[in-house]
Amino acid sequence: MKKSLHSLMQKCALSLTLVLALHFSSFCQLSAGNYFEGGVTVGPMGFLGDLGGTRGIGKGFVKDYNIPTTQLAFGAHVTAHPAEWLGIRLALNYGNVNGDDAKTTGKGGEEENRRSRNLNFRSQIAEAFLAVEVYPTVFFENEPTDVQGRLRPYGVIGVGAFHFNPQGLYTDPSTGVQSWVYLRPLHTEGEGFAEYPNRKMYSLTQINIPMGVGVKYYFNENVNISFEIVHRKTFTDYIDDVSTRFIDPSLFYKYLSPAQAKIADQMSNKSPLRGIPGSGFNPGDIRGHSNQNDAYFTAGFKLGIRLGTTREAAWRNRTRCPIMRF
Repeated sequence: MKKSLHSLMQKCALSLTLVLALHFSSFCQLSAGNYFEGGVTVGPMGFLGDLGGTRGIGKGFVKDYNIPTTQLAFGAHVTAHPAEWLGIRLALNYGNVNGDDAKTTGKGGEEENRRSRNLNFRSQIAEAFLAVEVYPTVFFENEPTDVQGRLRPYGVIGVGAFHFNPQGLYTDPSTGVQSWVYLRPLHTEGEGFAEYPNRKMYSLTQINIPMGVGVKYYFNENVNISFEIVHRKTFTDYIDDVSTRFIDPSLFYKYLSPAQAKIADQMSNKSPLRGIPGSGFNPGDIRGHSNQNDAYFTAGFKLGIRLGTTREAAWRNRTRCPIMRF
């Protein structure tokens, strides 16, 4: 895993270097940028992982997305525009994700196994990323610096880091009172236990790869608004604290305090079919699928305001390309 992450980071750094090199080559004299933009983002954040889902077997990306679990996310960004076709964005975002097997769209098929599993989670997500924005239609515009009224599609890709800390809903068996408890300290899948040497304690801070598309509309030179969908590829399957198989609950009482063990015992397996032979919800049975890492995405409206410019009027008289307004 470490080698693959290092390789990925090297590829991202190389890609960013190539983009900057292309900028300095000033293709078609479109380097009439040199300004900064700041702004805010708001929009829904959705989770894609083991918990919850839609009809059929669990699938990646939006096929298995539960709309009722969507919550709002908020962010701020500063973007340097060394050229009209290029933006280099530093973004900070905060939101919440959750998943709940009880909200799985049940139609009597494979998805009923998830409903019977009966697990749920929630987690705050705080992230920071550095990304490149590319505006390809700029190369077909006659006057790229004349932006008022323009509509520009763009692509975005970068590298970042995010922090999460999953919680599950615990019901006290003696009082019936419900409360949210942090799941990582409970070792719900035996992470860190000697009996499972391949199940390491997962880190709550991870790398992600944001990638997406958007479209930007310029009210005038100083104010614009964008709508973008950005997917985050991650390298962990534990955002929801679910990844592999159920463990023997007696191990909780071996490694944890009595109070923690009681909670971990319940939180690791909340299925009403637990204990029934052959039900599929006993030690060694599948709890999650580790062949697909968790992911999350945002669909945000982004307001941008120009912070400053070093643009010279002479840039407007540079060599122009064929015009195409969007």
